[in-house]
Amino acid sequence: MSNSTPHRRSFLQQSAIASAAVFCSPLAMAPGFAARNERPRVGAIGTGSRWSVKATGIDGPWGSAPDFLKYGDYVALCDADRSRRERAAELVKDWSGKSPSIHADYRAILDDPNIDLVHISTPDHWHAKQLIEAMRAGKDVYCEKPLTLTIDEGRLVCEVCRETGRIVQVGTQQRSEQQFLTAIALIRAGRLGKLRNVTCSIGGAPTSPALPVVAPPAGLDWDLWQGPVEATDFRSLAGDYGETKSWSRGHYEFRWWYEYSGGKLTDWGAHHVDIATWGLGASADGLQSIVPEMVQHPVEFRDGMPVDRSQYNTATAFRIRATYADGVQLLIRHDGDNGILFEGTEGRIFVNRGKLTGRPVDDLATNPLPADALQEVYKQRPPVDHFRNFFESARDRLEPVSDVFSHHRALTTCHLAALAARFNRPIRWDATTEQVQDDPQLQAQLARPYRAGYEIEIS
Repeated sequence: MSNSTPHRRSFLQQSAIASAAVFCSPLAMAPGFAARNERPRVGAIGTGSRWSVKATGIDGPWGSAPDFLKYGDYVALCDADRSRRERAAELVKDWSGKSPSIHADYRAILDDPNIDLVHISTPDHWHAKQLIEAMRAGKDVYCEKPLTLTIDEGRLVCEVCRETGRIVQVGTQQRSEQQFLTAIALIRAGRLGKLRNVTCSIGGAPTSPALPVVAPPAGLDWDLWQGPVEATDFRSLAGDYGETKSWSRGHYEFRWWYEYSGGKLTDWGAHHVDIATWGLGASADGLQSIVPEMVQHPVEFRDGMPVDRSQYNTATAFRIRATYADGVQLLIRHDGDNGILFEGTEGRIFVNRGKLTGRPVDDLATNPLPADALQEVYKQRPPVDHFRNFFESARDRLEPVSDVFSHHRALTTCHLAALAARFNRPIRWDATTEQVQDDPQLQAQLARPYRAGYEIEIS
């Protein structure tokens, strides 16, 4: 399946307008794009809280859908949960005045030649399959992080992206935030000297009580929700906890099960390790080893998987060290101030979503960076919000700021850290061949089998 002209309505040919353009309503002209009837048509796969918390029954402004609405029109929605897709359709109608089509099966969106862009906000274990098939269907894609559940999936995503030439933006939005761009610019300008150590503090995962087997919520197709992974019983227990006010195997809480995710190591790790490897630059290409200095899990493990399938199982506490060929070390830990600490021979800086501190930052008052320093970091383009960067990249056929190739490099470290945590032993890594050295059991873990009927279709 292909779509040689996915951007109908002259999406590719539209020239940019001033970034200072102002919206008066969701239907107003978006900055960087032409008139209202030239806006790209978007299909959403997954309408949970990352898409919009209002689609989950939670009142609040969070989610990426309102930001997408500035630049394109949702015309189709898909979710395995009927209540969520129906509520999402109501939201889209409220926002735009038009009702989108709604589907349980995401392939209806990929098969629609009138859809230009796909927005994927499903749980982690679905990302690679849906992303690969979307690229094969001729769609440009914005996909939430982490893109993959395994390292082999990352290699395949990169391969298909090269083959198809599609534009894919990863939802690691920190790459479009000024304090992180400034941190990278300081490193590239040599203000820290030669980097020696980087520490990513990403927080630990929660625990749960033993969860009983219960019937899935009405309207949730539990078999479809599980998709590519091994089918198992639905478990849930109500409580004054978390976004869903429950512990469960499903919505939002999937993050704390290795079956569907890597826990905090791929959840927040996908954000902070991404910034860390961005700052390391070429050093990050020489990953050599991953050592689990300390790991705590809430359940017993055997052969890398939990023995108790009734409760959350991802690592709750950890210190995992990555070492690169030039001696630089990256420490991923559960404790400390959430953020990234860069330490070099000439200085150190700390950055997170709320602050950027350190002597090199203070020195900017008297020794500012060049005027184009952030633009240099932002792939030679003026920094904009992360969603606009995706839409402009799709229009102009340019690689977005958060591309699949650099994401795969960073996420490889996260996946190996999760693997080292699960097996509680060091990993020697050949970064050139992307293979585990001298450990066939761990090498076999770079891929996972797909459940029959949910294999990745790439041709």
